[in-house]
Amino acid sequence: MKEYGTAEIRNVVLVGHGSVGKTQFSEAMLFKAGAVSRLGRVEDGTTASDFDPDEVKRKISVNLSLIPCEWSGRKLNILDTPGYADFVGEVKCGMRAADAAIIVVCGSSGVQVGTEQVWSYADERNLPRLIVINRMDRENADFFQTLSQLQSLFGHKCVPLHLPIGSQATFSGIVDLLTMKAYVGENGEEQAIPSDLEGVAQEQREKLVEVIAESDDALINKYLEGEELTLEELQTGIRAGVLSGGVVPVLTGSGAKAMGVANLLDAIAEILPSPIDSPTGSDGLSADPKGALAALAFKTTADPYVGRLNYLRVYSGTLASDSQVWNANRERAERIGQLYHMRGKNQEAVPQLLAGDIGAVAKLAETHTGDTLCLHEKAVILSGIDFPEPAYSAAVYPKTKADLDKMSGSLTRMVEEDPTLRVARNADTAETIVSGLGESHVQVSIEKLARKFSLELNVAVPKVPYKETVIGSAISEYIHKKQTGGHGQYARVAIEIQPLPRGEGFQFEDKIVGGVVPRQYIPSVEKGVIEGLHEGVLAGFPVTDIKVRLVDGKDHPVDSSDIAFKIAGAMAFKKGAQDARPVLLEPIVDLKITVPDSYTGDIISDLNGRRARVHGMIPAGNGHTVIEAQVPLAETQRYATDLRSITQGRGSFSMGFSHYEEVPQQQAQRVIDEAQRAEAQRA
Repeated sequence: MKEYGTAEIRNVVLVGHGSVGKTQFSEAMLFKAGAVSRLGRVEDGTTASDFDPDEVKRKISVNLSLIPCEWSGRKLNILDTPGYADFVGEVKCGMRAADAAIIVVCGSSGVQVGTEQVWSYADERNLPRLIVINRMDRENADFFQTLSQLQSLFGHKCVPLHLPIGSQATFSGIVDLLTMKAYVGENGEEQAIPSDLEGVAQEQREKLVEVIAESDDALINKYLEGEELTLEELQTGIRAGVLSGGVVPVLTGSGAKAMGVANLLDAIAEILPSPIDSPTGSDGLSADPKGALAALAFKTTADPYVGRLNYLRVYSGTLASDSQVWNANRERAERIGQLYHMRGKNQEAVPQLLAGDIGAVAKLAETHTGDTLCLHEKAVILSGIDFPEPAYSAAVYPKTKADLDKMSGSLTRMVEEDPTLRVARNADTAETIVSGLGESHVQVSIEKLARKFSLELNVAVPKVPYKETVIGSAISEYIHKKQTGGHGQYARVAIEIQPLPRGEGFQFEDKIVGGVVPRQYIPSVEKGVIEGLHEGVLAGFPVTDIKVRLVDGKDHPVDSSDIAFKIAGAMAFKKGAQDARPVLLEPIVDLKITVPDSYTGDIISDLNGRRARVHGMIPAGNGHTVIEAQVPLAETQRYATDLRSITQGRGSFSMGFSHYEEVPQQQAQRVIDEAQRAEAQRA
């Protein structure tokens, strides 16, 4: 591939709901542009962008892929993204690197929840966009019904640029409403518009011309005066309208049959912005190859053999192979080795990347997703990527000792590759917790660890970190007495146990009078009590919110020791905790759920079944409501999956720890019984 100037580059991201044919359409684009010799198929895992074994196995995209091609003297950097909500982090990466979005909609399924979501993401980035109604050859495909849905949701700025010729089994090509020409068959043979479409085409062209004219004062004056707009004026006007967001052209075709694909490539090359005139805001930088270097690492992949591979978008300046740059986020120098143009998994070595271009570099030591590479003397930090917070967690355990040894390092590398993953150690349950955007996201990540790093993990639902406390007071005494051949062990300890307010933790008071317990042994008593806190008397959970006073005791001049008083302290605490009305505590989380208004009743009903306390419902605009509630953590372990099911994927939520409170007796007994059974099995 030759080197292209910044003005000749187009960076576009393909987005849409899952299984609308984005990858197949991107493959057809590569095929039409001559970048691949044959049309690959998603079904048999032969597409350029779905090369990962997880994608081939599942027949869906799970990773962002860069698949550039050349068309009409332009370099088109196409970023193919997953459509499933679990992998939205990849969509966010693609949106950050692109100057425009192509939203793919299925002609038979119509507008779906994923369509609405990617539209909102494009709004966040202020991305110009095109819409492609794909799969017009599918059963039940209906262009005008889908168009009506688009206009109802997103406004009448969504106007057809193309019309389909036929539909379903009779789909044979498209009509271009600017040129008023028909393009028929896989080769797009130019023909006159079929007679039965002339009236509809003329009517839709009038609507298109009106929307284009409204984007420019000179054009609207000419249009209102009844003058005919020239093809050149329309082409200039539609480009200006797309860049300003006032026009969203709707194209159509079939990726499987490669129909309408050449026309989409034309639209990308002629209508969508280059990096020079992109309105997406590249942090105030000019896309000048001669300017100061500023490049963003927008995606990272980890490979056990190649190492870390960073995908870069150059916003300003020129990034050269075998050079040194400055990582402004981490304030470290980085050595740039060989730069590459990527096409799926294939790499093409290049000497440099100009402003506006996208490529990759391997084996950077410090750079992670969201970092800026620049010149040390002209350091700048580009805005990063706003990733969603994890919503689904799983506990992971190594299968073997070898897996244990490499678990920490491999998990760290996975998080570097996917910033939407989190790995944490829960000290209360002694579990390693992997959190992601959904069940499939976590499952794919676990499988990737096995494939890439030979790390085999068992997966389980995380344990709820219950705790124990007391709600009454008690005085307890314990005498530790043991006689062996020589010196024995002796210690008498009397303590008073009282509850503390929630969140106060543990307090120890020395109330010894008259030295009945020598000063050197009092810390040992406290250590023994603290040891007793680790394992409560109900179900073995840690004890909290409790106050212990050492009120009396006795030593022996020969047989007393630190260990004797420590044991006596621990046993006195266990005995006293049993007498002080012990209870079980559970973590309560703050839940903030955003759903369309029509689902609020279903959500409230579901929350009531989860022992929730609903604190309020707040209108969020755009037909959505935010529901705020407090819910026991035990009732939310799989809430990400349940909420998606209830709302057909239209709901989202955030969750954070609030406090601990007493478990109702019925639930508490169930937890205690389960803990006792588990202890019996271990014994």
